[in-house]
Amino acid sequence: MAMVGSAFAAAAARMHGMESQAEEPVPSRPRPASHTQGLPSADSPNSPAASGGGAATQPAELQTDPKLPEPFGYCLNTSTIRGQGLSLIEEIELAARVGYQAVEPWSQEIEKYVAEGGSLSDLAKRIADLGLSVAGVIGFAEWIVDDDERRARGLERARRDMEFTAALGGSRLAAPPAGVVDVSNMDLAAAARRLADLAALGESLGVTPQLELWGFSRTLSRLGELAYVAAECAHPNVLLLLDCYHLHKGGSQLAGLHRLNGAAMHVFHMNDYPAQPERAELTDAHRVYPGDGAAPLSELLRTLYQIGFRGVLSLELFNREYWQQPAPIVARTGLERTREAVLKAFS
Repeated sequence: MAMVGSAFAAAAARMHGMESQAEEPVPSRPRPASHTQGLPSADSPNSPAASGGGAATQPAELQTDPKLPEPFGYCLNTSTIRGQGLSLIEEIELAARVGYQAVEPWSQEIEKYVAEGGSLSDLAKRIADLGLSVAGVIGFAEWIVDDDERRARGLERARRDMEFTAALGGSRLAAPPAGVVDVSNMDLAAAARRLADLAALGESLGVTPQLELWGFSRTLSRLGELAYVAAECAHPNVLLLLDCYHLHKGGSQLAGLHRLNGAAMHVFHMNDYPAQPERAELTDAHRVYPGDGAAPLSELLRTLYQIGFRGVLSLELFNREYWQQPAPIVARTGLERTREAVLKAFS
């Protein structure tokens, strides 16, 4: 990986703009992208998920270098090194030192940082000075629940998390089905209306909610459910947030991705899962480095490229064994395995 790493570093200094199409075949030598701070801004056009509806476009900030066969950027989701007990600043500094181009912190970490007297403006400057961008923030606001009071509190929490996100220079907040994981037969039309409310709130704050797939949930565990809610929401300020593990856990087929517009995704959670235990018994803790499991990663990555995705792959793991190892080793290994999977897919 040393040679690959040097090529990646050299390419970062040779940026040229590119406008990507919503869907195109994977070329034999794909037009790669190198992302430094090339993540979409809050005012980038978005659309619902359906590939045939709306006019989702890739953000203009995405960069490319024709000599580098890596069409995606690389991000560290801080869950990957949660068990090591680092501070938020230490996690961010480690991400930059290892070679990631973006970070994806959790709202609880930001809240803790602020509660301990940290300055969000200082943190935003530190992130920028390190050459990183904030791909998004992971939040758990109960925006989707049926209970009016709980949902109102959820929207207030979402507002706080969006304010955190914007203060750090980010423009995306994860919007999972928090609060309804045990709810069966939920009214998805109602969920779509509530997503529209969340999207309108985000629009006023310069932040886009990313409707997140949770494969273990009884609500929004399937790709089709996610696409329905995003499309019926009919608000332009919505993105999708998918995950290799959750696609498998929820039972969605990769072929279903071809019905989506990849430009409606700016972040994809990257990981792998073992062949055993069976899908029903898999948990987040079973996630492993890309390439160390049974996921059809080459097919997945090529499909994402074909449908127009040019965002960042955010490494999101919850592996307890990794948490017992030094954080620099885990972060570096995760980046190397992710890039190896990408290079293999497009070789």
